[in-house]
Amino acid sequence: MHWLDWTIIAIYFAFIAGITLWAGRQNKSTEDYFLAGRHAGFFLIGASIFSSNIGSEHIVGLAGSGASSGLAMAHWELHAWVLVILAYVFVPFYYKSGVYTMPEYLERRFGPTSRWILSIVSLTAYVLTKVSVTIYAGALVFESLLPTTFGTPENAFWVGAFSTVILTGIYTVIGGMRAVIYTEAPQAVLLIIGSCIITFIGLHQLGGWHELVSMAADRKEDLALWRPLDDPQLPWLAVLIASPIIGIWYWCTDQYIVQRTLTGKNLKEARRGALFGGLLKVTPVLIFLIPGLIGWALHQKGIIHIETVMGPNGTEEIVGDKIFPTMVEELLPIGLRGLIIACMLAALMSSLASLFNSCATLFTVDIYEKLKPNQSQRHYVLVGRIATTVVVGLGILWIPIMRAISDGGLYDYLQGVQGYLAPPIAAVFLLGLFWKRINAYGAAWCLGGGFALGMTKLAIESVFGATRVSDPAFLAAIGDFNKFYAAGVLFVISILILIGVSLMTEAPPATKTDSLTYATVSGDPEVKASWDRGNTLLATLVLVLVLGMYLYFTFWLSF
Repeated sequence: MHWLDWTIIAIYFAFIAGITLWAGRQNKSTEDYFLAGRHAGFFLIGASIFSSNIGSEHIVGLAGSGASSGLAMAHWELHAWVLVILAYVFVPFYYKSGVYTMPEYLERRFGPTSRWILSIVSLTAYVLTKVSVTIYAGALVFESLLPTTFGTPENAFWVGAFSTVILTGIYTVIGGMRAVIYTEAPQAVLLIIGSCIITFIGLHQLGGWHELVSMAADRKEDLALWRPLDDPQLPWLAVLIASPIIGIWYWCTDQYIVQRTLTGKNLKEARRGALFGGLLKVTPVLIFLIPGLIGWALHQKGIIHIETVMGPNGTEEIVGDKIFPTMVEELLPIGLRGLIIACMLAALMSSLASLFNSCATLFTVDIYEKLKPNQSQRHYVLVGRIATTVVVGLGILWIPIMRAISDGGLYDYLQGVQGYLAPPIAAVFLLGLFWKRINAYGAAWCLGGGFALGMTKLAIESVFGATRVSDPAFLAAIGDFNKFYAAGVLFVISILILIGVSLMTEAPPATKTDSLTYATVSGDPEVKASWDRGNTLLATLVLVLVLGMYLYFTFWLSF
């Protein structure tokens, strides 16, 4: 690291500190702290959605996935079409109801039990999955790029883990959602520019796009977008089943993402912000997955040297998580290297900041305010800041456990966990939105029962299987059952529980469906007026780009 690289990184942190101090002085109420005063325009909303989703685990993990499995993970990164559903279907209900959180919406539709279940499930999932993966990936960046700066690579890992968590926690505690959303807009720009730079430099060193396609064609089956049905990890049918379920849960019902749309200054801006986020979401395949393939090809040609390990079949394999950091270290000149590192830190900090603020919102609005109502706005803002601090502390405590299990494929593990969390939540929101007959009893049983079944499958597969404990055989079979097929099975079971219990109990009163279901809101004049020609054109552009990406990368190795 040259002094110019450190200077660029320092300028970035000074910029973040300035925005944080300004935002902290603007927070006078819970609406200011948790929803940025509802004054955000579409650009800020869309950029915040993109930056919240794209963390350092995407830059590090997706590049590694690109090298090892090619475009197979692209299905999860082409979820821009789901953001069109968020903008067209879901945002009007959330925004017009005036809610702060998704559990709060569920309470209005189904009652307090569903709200409590979703709040607890969401908080648990955030701390145990998103915090751990994001911290690990960020610390790995420090370990790879600054191996001797702090004495040893091990020291660099821990310095990176602790410093990023603490610094992000400080600016989230002080600035709230206003700081998060105003820092994420430039971070989104920095992310895209930085990743494009390294992609172009890598392609130039390799010899161009045609050279990459030619080398990838030799591994056509390993790198294809669609895998055969006998593929043990990502068969195409399992991907088609699980990907939409996870996508609808994550993009349309998860507090972590949806909270950004609730900051809009009006309904039209909120919907357009979701669509702009969808437009940005088209890019990760090109700027994160493809660089992983480029890094693999550069390693094969001896242009860069990526760390290797001995694989299970006795062959030497590259360490996928080291690809992007190695490309930064070996390809980029002084100064530009500092910019890209600032880009990776931006990804890490924006994801963590969004996560911390969402956790604080969930705890304060959905749990604390229910236990201690009628407190002052300043009191609730203080509780939100304390809750953020606690989440930071839990993130730090999770670091040793995260470090111990990371060698087992933490990124893949995260996708599996999301596949077990998503089905019951997606089922409740989808059916509750479109069918008035779904009631509070069905929602509570679906959320509780679905969560229990999903965690049971996760617990079984962590212990039982052909390569783990194989007796009894039926538990080993459950453990080895493909996690993405399992997500589909869990979704069907959740729907059956939801419909069955709802039909066996009384129908919900009109107060639980008026303005809270599609049929009762879709005709609202404000909702109709908020979807103008500009939103229609933007939605069409997103869908065309996604379709174009699918068509090209389905056949790209056959041209």
